[in-house]
Amino acid sequence: MEENSKKTENRKANWNIKPYLAIGLTAFIVIIASISVFFLIYRYAGLAELWNKLLNILQPITIGLIIAYLVNPIVKFEEKHLLPLLKKRMKNQKRAEKFSRMISILGALIFVGLIIGILLQMVIPELYSSIEGMIVDLPKQVNYFTDWAGSYIDEESEIAKYLEQGLRQGITFFEDWAKTDFLPQTKNILTSLTTGAISVVKVLFNVIIGIIISIYVLMSKETFIGQAKKLVYALFPAKQANAIVHTGHKSNKIFGGFISGKILDSLIIGILCFIGLSILKMPYTLLVSVIVGVTNIIPFFGPYLGAIPSAILIMLSSPLHGLYFIIFILVLQQVDGNIIGPKILGDSTGLTSFWVVFAILIGGGLFGVLGMIMGVPVFAVIYYIIRNIINYVLERKKLPKETSQYTDVRCLNIQEHKLEHWETDKNPEDKKQKNKNPEDDKTEAGK
Repeated sequence: MEENSKKTENRKANWNIKPYLAIGLTAFIVIIASISVFFLIYRYAGLAELWNKLLNILQPITIGLIIAYLVNPIVKFEEKHLLPLLKKRMKNQKRAEKFSRMISILGALIFVGLIIGILLQMVIPELYSSIEGMIVDLPKQVNYFTDWAGSYIDEESEIAKYLEQGLRQGITFFEDWAKTDFLPQTKNILTSLTTGAISVVKVLFNVIIGIIISIYVLMSKETFIGQAKKLVYALFPAKQANAIVHTGHKSNKIFGGFISGKILDSLIIGILCFIGLSILKMPYTLLVSVIVGVTNIIPFFGPYLGAIPSAILIMLSSPLHGLYFIIFILVLQQVDGNIIGPKILGDSTGLTSFWVVFAILIGGGLFGVLGMIMGVPVFAVIYYIIRNIINYVLERKKLPKETSQYTDVRCLNIQEHKLEHWETDKNPEDKKQKNKNPEDDKTEAGK
């Protein structure tokens, strides 16, 4: 009893509240600072206007950086094969490198432009005819669907009454909306269309400037990378600078692998969807394939966001085809999730399914569709940084870094500086010796 009381007294004496107060104070200051910055940006009108104006001014530069980042893998691939050939034929090595870079950049931009042009040339006429046919045939399809539903439902049943009542209310609501809201707002709609056309022209102009900026960025990308690293090593100590440079390299790997892999994966899914729907002779084949391929860029929720409206569209034309489409899209997503996706993306993010869903929900809630797409790689970088910080702290404390070592931890033995686990984690032989009957020992000793 005395020994136990001495141990508890020693633990109380060794326990220091100062580190906990420092952690709590730091967390409190960070939370207060974050809330203050949020209200300063979103509540102060002058700062918000200044921020929006700055974003509009920097839009061409932003577009140029995005284009340069997306085109850079193609430039590197072309330059890898073109530079050795030019070095053999040109005496000046620097001139050969510049010439190779310029040809690779122009070739990559032309290649991307041709791909986009061919896709638009193939898709837009088909999309136009599909949408036009859908608008013309939609009333007939609705009537066909109601007749089909009525043939399976008794006219005297409660379900038929509710369906008829719902259709009447929907038609009445649509007529009232057209008379009271849509027709009076036609002038505003025309005005907004004009404003939208002007905005489209501005965006096209910014895209042209962005392409020019992307050429300059790609031509001097080594210089920009060197300047960024030079600034980091000038401002931070060696260890922190090394950590920042390594984190930047890892972030580039995560973003590049995820974005390029997701684009390729969505393209493959769109093509497979088009082939499958063509074999099954589905209506609106190209339109549905484009919807499924584009929405597949959004992780986890994307396939469902594209499949639901597509299924409704096909079901209005033919309920049986709609059922076939749902079965086909479920099979296609299983193939994508278990075969195509892992082969292309691999473990580029390092996140489990829970954190992927978490990142999509947070990103989509804050920034919409763009946040749903970019939320996963951004959160993967944040997760990677936090994991490295935790591992660094554990390494300094001479504690294990594997998560499995902490699953059944009971406490940390301060004197021995070891993790103590519950009885379930102990060696089975020790547990057997502990539970062994003393009478058995006596009989074994007698023998």
